[in-house]
Amino acid sequence: MARVWLIRHGESESNAGLPGGEPGVSPLTEAGRRQAVEIAESLALEPRLIVTSPFLRARQTAQPTIERFPGATCEEWPVQEFTFLGELHGQVTSTADRRPFTEAYWDRADPHHAVNGAESFAGLFARTQDFLTRLGEREPGPIAVFTHGLFIRAVMWSVLTGIRTPDSEAMRGFRTFADTYLVPNGNVTELRYTPGKRIPRVVVPLASRYADR
Repeated sequence: MARVWLIRHGESESNAGLPGGEPGVSPLTEAGRRQAVEIAESLALEPRLIVTSPFLRARQTAQPTIERFPGATCEEWPVQEFTFLGELHGQVTSTADRRPFTEAYWDRADPHHAVNGAESFAGLFARTQDFLTRLGEREPGPIAVFTHGLFIRAVMWSVLTGIRTPDSEAMRGFRTFADTYLVPNGNVTELRYTPGKRIPRVVVPLASRYADR
């Protein structure tokens, strides 16, 4: 049985409410950098593989773990955050600025809606399925995956419900789940899986803050 740690990045400038532009370029705050070091120090086992999202805040969070475990293989996978507000791409906005657009998106409950290069909700779940399949093809871990809040929720919801191709009702259900299943910055959620099988099982469904501590 192999272990996977889904690790949400440390606090970013966007999380702190500061204005930002493109979704992938928001860096860590000073608090986020401290969280990244704490995560690295908390891992009791050396990861066989360290996976990072292509987004800056996830790569910065992974860096102390990469430095602590230089023997681990490092790979970048498409485990980036769900970015669905295509109408705001290219604009500098804050969380407060984005809130009415976010509410309108989820109220629409159209899993195929996407504009201006944004990802659809159906696209997000295609990525979660690809991710779970990829895990099943790897040798036993541990695998440390530095990723993002909504992506972690999507993986967990997919594993818990078995839903792979969401419709409008499923999208509404996911929104309720995402609003109640909290994944703080620096949080670690553990999965365990059998290599060769596509779907892992949830070991810590509400997550411990740090693995093995």
